[in-house]
Amino acid sequence: MATVQLESIDDLRRAVAAGTIDTVVLALVDMHGRLQGKRYHAQHFVDDVVTHRAEACNYLLAVDVDMNTAPGYSLASWEQGYGDFFLAPDLTTLRSIPWHDGTALLLADVEWEDGTPVAPSPRHVLQRQLARLEERGWDAMVGTELEFIVFTDTYEEAWAAGYHGLTPSNQYNVDYSILGTSRIEHLLRRIRNEMAAAGLQVESAKGECNLGQHEIVFRYDDALVTCDNHAVYKTGAKEIAAQEGLSLTFMAKVNEREGNSCHVHLSLRERGDESTGAAVLADGERLSKTGEHFLAGQLATLRELTLCFAPNINSYKRYQSGSFAPTAVAWGADNRTCALRLVGHGPSLRIECRVPGGDANPYLAVAALVAGGLHGIEQELPLPAAFEGNAYEPDATGPALPRVPSTLREAAEQWSMSAFARSVFGDDVVDHYANMARVELAAFDAAVTNWELYRGFERL
Repeated sequence: MATVQLESIDDLRRAVAAGTIDTVVLALVDMHGRLQGKRYHAQHFVDDVVTHRAEACNYLLAVDVDMNTAPGYSLASWEQGYGDFFLAPDLTTLRSIPWHDGTALLLADVEWEDGTPVAPSPRHVLQRQLARLEERGWDAMVGTELEFIVFTDTYEEAWAAGYHGLTPSNQYNVDYSILGTSRIEHLLRRIRNEMAAAGLQVESAKGECNLGQHEIVFRYDDALVTCDNHAVYKTGAKEIAAQEGLSLTFMAKVNEREGNSCHVHLSLRERGDESTGAAVLADGERLSKTGEHFLAGQLATLRELTLCFAPNINSYKRYQSGSFAPTAVAWGADNRTCALRLVGHGPSLRIECRVPGGDANPYLAVAALVAGGLHGIEQELPLPAAFEGNAYEPDATGPALPRVPSTLREAAEQWSMSAFARSVFGDDVVDHYANMARVELAAFDAAVTNWELYRGFERL
């Protein structure tokens, strides 16, 4: 598919006039990290929407994954009539979408009619924390590593089969296997190249441990840019897979084997361009004093903020001993058994958070990491010694390690009761996402699962 270079609104206007762009997608990122919005006739978009914004039903930030309306949200309800909020195009996110002919995409900031931001909008939650960094003259640089599992079944076939008996694209562990990735190179190549054409800086693709599991890695960037690219990539990868007659999933835990992770790498840089902005967290090959406080703050707040990393019932199935998903709130130098891993050298020294899964909302995850780190700086929290060894089975003679919450119920309680979360995110945001967890829990508690049927239909 032909790619149109779009770097400005003038580029878009010229492409529309030339007929090379006929459709514009304007999307917000919802609570679940998904793109929601409308497809516009391109001429109408450049003539009207660019300057006057667009309307969308405010229930888009008050529904569950199935788009069911849910009680308990102050933002939107039947009592308030489910009115509109407004989508303000962020022109810096303009890009061509090469996997759809003649299509451009922009992400939107969610606003009320008077232009004030809708506080629980994930993009705004992150922007508020990045503004706190900017006050100190710092920028956050972030990279996210997303794993997914590919099946040879289409999405429609998977649905019709109740997601049982699907055929993974690889029948054995293909971690780092060149032969294994070659089996679906037709898909991986399309995703790599078409994401690059959409403005993402692609680094590599590799096989992973679960059957049919793979990972495509993108170069780090400004935190907001990375999260925007992350959201575009998840939607685009699914769309490309569907075009290839395949399906792929980012859900945290598809089966009892390894889950899909989303490791988040974060560092701070003094404001300036990439060549002049000095590293804030690094002092040579070690953490700076600021870096120590920043990491200590992330450790201290991780349990309270786990809901930002693991928002679903299924998210917590990843946290199993020996699974490469963390169970202990600990940090280590290049230690993959810890929740927080120090990795890199010199200016590239950075903190990797291994708690989020592939279902994480990147904006909320990064906002939580920034907020926790700033808490450590503001309180000058001391950094405990790095954990050495296997954090899944710590030495019984040493101090007990706090645990990553093991259920959504536990994480939601930690989040809802956190005075720290309320102080940095606001009651409106904390209550909004606590309600999101309650809605998910209520739906799960009411469901009768296959596990229950197999266990009890005949024998109980």
